[in-house]
Amino acid sequence: MSTPRSPLGPCCPLGPWRASFARMTSPRLPAPEDVRQAAERLRGLVRRTPVLTSRTLDGWAGCQVFLKCENFQSVGAFKFRGATNAVRSLTDAQARRGVATHSSGNHAAALALAARQRGVPAYVVMPDNAPPVKRAAVAGYGATIQGCAPTLPAREAGLREVVERTGAEVVHPYDDARVIAGQGTAALELCEEAGPLDAVLVPVGGGGLASGTCLAAALAAPGTRVFGVEPALADDAARSLETGVLQPPRPPITVADGLRTALSERTFAILRARLAGMRTVSEQDIVGAMRRVWERLKILIEPSSAVPVAALLAEPGAFGKRVGVILSGGNVDLDHLPWCR
Repeated sequence: MSTPRSPLGPCCPLGPWRASFARMTSPRLPAPEDVRQAAERLRGLVRRTPVLTSRTLDGWAGCQVFLKCENFQSVGAFKFRGATNAVRSLTDAQARRGVATHSSGNHAAALALAARQRGVPAYVVMPDNAPPVKRAAVAGYGATIQGCAPTLPAREAGLREVVERTGAEVVHPYDDARVIAGQGTAALELCEEAGPLDAVLVPVGGGGLASGTCLAAALAAPGTRVFGVEPALADDAARSLETGVLQPPRPPITVADGLRTALSERTFAILRARLAGMRTVSEQDIVGAMRRVWERLKILIEPSSAVPVAALLAEPGAFGKRVGVILSGGNVDLDHLPWCR
């Protein structure tokens, strides 16, 4: 009996789902040089977002603060960097089959737009309870959306079916070396523009942005310490780094919805080796920091972006004299602002 021909080519013994998943979950960790290569690849494809300063914020924080405003990035979040780097890293043969993921948030929109810009298909498995505005955004960028029940097994099963049917490349929102390197370009730009920094504070959910930031600092500013910050109600990263064992996420109840995911083995390994430390902040401090930025700095940030700002305000002067902050995004449901609850 002859061996069935794989959509990946006659030399590939794996089916498309297994081959794509194997590439995504390979043990290779990205290196600082990968961030430099990503920056070259992304030049002209992603926005070089501004670095803003505020004397008012400096007074509150007891230091000079440099805000890297990824809330002004395409799709309103840093996610576009990693998604674009992943899509642009594909060979022509891989790209023709498209890219696929399961997501109900910023990664879905970022991957859809990155795929559209390269002119390749994007397939997104979205839970049926995803907000209509997010579903509309993903569809507006040209992705093919497949609905599923709002459970992780249903999302994974849906993605498996899409990949087996299309041969598309899986692009995970954070457990992907290409994505991590792309996310790190935000911090690379920050270091280039702000000059020597004592520390950079970054929000931590799945750890892709924090991992990329650590790699970028090692490349461009070896003396800069990187601190991760997460909600106290979603503190799996802090618990993981404290115990040395990867911890499961807590129930997703924090207002910082972008940080409800847990670290992967890959991001845990990078943060364990390179992160200077973790801080956790209360829900009250997150909402307070978000509101103060809106009211006094006049820029729109989402709760996840407010998390590292909250850490600065909670410990004035604790991180050095010159501190960078990655504002991760600005996608906010204006009908459900956290201080109106």
